[in-house]
Amino acid sequence: MTFLQSEEANDRAVTLRNRARLGANKNLLFWYRELYHDQFKDFPNPATLSILEIGSGTSPLKQFLSNVVTSDVLDLDYLDLVFDCHQIEKLDAIKDNSIDVITLTNVLHHLKSPIAFLNRAAGKLKSGGKVIATEPFFSVLSTPIFKYLHHEPVDLQISEPELAKVQGPLASANIALPWLIFFQRVEWLQRLNEKFDVATLSTRPFSAISYMATGGISCRLPVPHFVYRVFFPIDLAFSRSFPHLLASFFTITLTRR
Repeated sequence: MTFLQSEEANDRAVTLRNRARLGANKNLLFWYRELYHDQFKDFPNPATLSILEIGSGTSPLKQFLSNVVTSDVLDLDYLDLVFDCHQIEKLDAIKDNSIDVITLTNVLHHLKSPIAFLNRAAGKLKSGGKVIATEPFFSVLSTPIFKYLHHEPVDLQISEPELAKVQGPLASANIALPWLIFFQRVEWLQRLNEKFDVATLSTRPFSAISYMATGGISCRLPVPHFVYRVFFPIDLAFSRSFPHLLASFFTITLTRR
């Protein structure tokens, strides 16, 4: 078995394990349910939309929106499509100008070239179609958590909005990359302006420590579900009132020209 085949086999095994762990974590599933509700809150009836999800390996989105077309670069038998999203413009299974929404949750920071992907993905969207993506936000609270307690790499000093090293779909990451693009480096964001109306870009903070309180994918913390449900809206409200102090995630909505 070659190194790349071995890496893919390992990523498949990790993805299946993570998917099972997420499904067994009631509080984490609640966090995702609330996230998806927030992502699609501006659509009167998301069930009628044509939606493509990128990076569906672990994602539970289809549990909540059955009309979603799931996809991933890993060949997993529960997916609708398997392809490399960096080559989405070559995907014949999805016609150009046919999709209402392309959604990604904690996926952009794994992509070699997220800006190139977004510009190529625009061709699959209808005019006025949306890209909705949720990614880590670097606040006073979350920065030390992501830098010192989270397992994925953080590099705030990159000179270009790309991953310098690609090892595999899961191992390759810089969780600061989307935050740098959408909040710190205006010149990088402007590279999207030809395909998307950057002036109408929407960003919303999403949660402070409620994700961490679930234990995330790696473990399940013994927080009673009824306590978690009461705690979550308080945590969400604080993250939106004081984002630069407390927010840990953000959702961006880009509109195709």
